[in-house]
Amino acid sequence: MRESRRIFLLCLLTFWGKCSASEEIKGKPGDDVILQCLGPREGVIELLEWSKPDLNSEDYVLYFRDERFYENYQHPLFSGRVELRDQQMKDGDVSVILRNSNVNDTGKYECYVGYGGKPELITTITLKVTDSGGEAGNTNNGGDKDGHVGLIAGLSVAGLLVVIAVVVGLVIFRKR
Repeated sequence: MRESRRIFLLCLLTFWGKCSASEEIKGKPGDDVILQCLGPREGVIELLEWSKPDLNSEDYVLYFRDERFYENYQHPLFSGRVELRDQQMKDGDVSVILRNSNVNDTGKYECYVGYGGKPELITTITLKVTDSGGEAGNTNNGGDKDGHVGLIAGLSVAGLLVVIAVVVGLVIFRKR
């Protein structure tokens, strides 16, 4: 009986620990856009990597390691345009502000945080910078609905994983 509980808890923790958030935000050329990433509150952040995979480059949007930023690892497109929202990274806030966005900034961004081991993917953000005359750009400062899409999707995935873990736990429990 105890073994089945241990397996259930292990399954639950495994599913929960691998969950990362995904979000889509919109902006207009010239907007300052916040790419939000919240890592765990406890622990010292030893490594922070903001990357844009579709650049096909080894360079980063922002790279932080051993208590300092490495500008020589930063892709030239982002030089002088990216900064941490909270320089102290309090409560795991490793969000960045992308200044003066342009259509070339459109794409997927990934936030990896490391606490001593291999860095883990925390957030994936898809940024769409368009010059359309419609809706105002979402800089993630306001309360419009687009900023909540990632939260809703992340919570839905987390809820689904919890349900799967419960079902697996019940199947194991009934077999015993």
